[in-house]
Amino acid sequence: MTTVLLVRHGLTATTGHVLTGWTPGIPLDDRGRAQAAALAARLAPLRLDAIVSSPLERCVQTAAAIAAGRDSQQVIPEDRVGECHYGDWTGQPLKKLATEKLWRVVQAHPSAVTFPGPDGESMPDMQHRAVAAVRDWNARLGKDATYLICSHGDVIKAIIADSLGLHLDQCQRIQADPCSLSVIRYTPLRPFLIRMNDRGGGVDDLMPRPDGHHSRASDAAVGGGSGGAQQANGQAEAMNGATVIRAGAVAAPASRQESADTRG
Repeated sequence: MTTVLLVRHGLTATTGHVLTGWTPGIPLDDRGRAQAAALAARLAPLRLDAIVSSPLERCVQTAAAIAAGRDSQQVIPEDRVGECHYGDWTGQPLKKLATEKLWRVVQAHPSAVTFPGPDGESMPDMQHRAVAAVRDWNARLGKDATYLICSHGDVIKAIIADSLGLHLDQCQRIQADPCSLSVIRYTPLRPFLIRMNDRGGGVDDLMPRPDGHHSRASDAAVGGGSGGAQQANGQAEAMNGATVIRAGAVAAPASRQESADTRG
């Protein structure tokens, strides 16, 4: 099985205000740099076989913060996980775009959307290239790899929808906040969505398991299973459907779910 960490880039000065799209030269702001540093610290215990990034500056900066201190691990640019090509919508204020007829289609029926202008891309084409990139990297790195892709809100939502077997029209039910972490574990039979829009907590459940817990990697847990909370060190155990944390164990903080526009 291959584990993919999907990270959305940190905040920029335009996040939530302008549809930046493929506009170059938009770096992380102070908040975004702090978010990237905090995420890098969370992920520090986890070995990453590759760090792949959209070529846009805000993603490269986020990925570089995660790569720092990892024995000079390089950030690998990957155009296919770059932002959706919004065409003539690029650079427009979101308040203005929300008055366009196409906006309602984007919200309710994204599989029918092709963004206007000669550089506009369809949302299905965006999903296809992004999922193809993930599958290619899975094959390239191998079944035991754990790697990271730093990308954009709409792209991450489209990849998650594919992993859940959802039609692209359902992707707008998914949220991907700035510097959030989503994790998909790909097996020969099906993907498993391990985390989604996670903004806090440790990474113990993403570590390789020496006890063979994932030996039937393609099988879904029957009866609920012990989940990622039951680590090899026995700090947590499942009892009658409830998880009991033993003395000395630290429970991961709950992920905060804040409203944020996911485009950009």
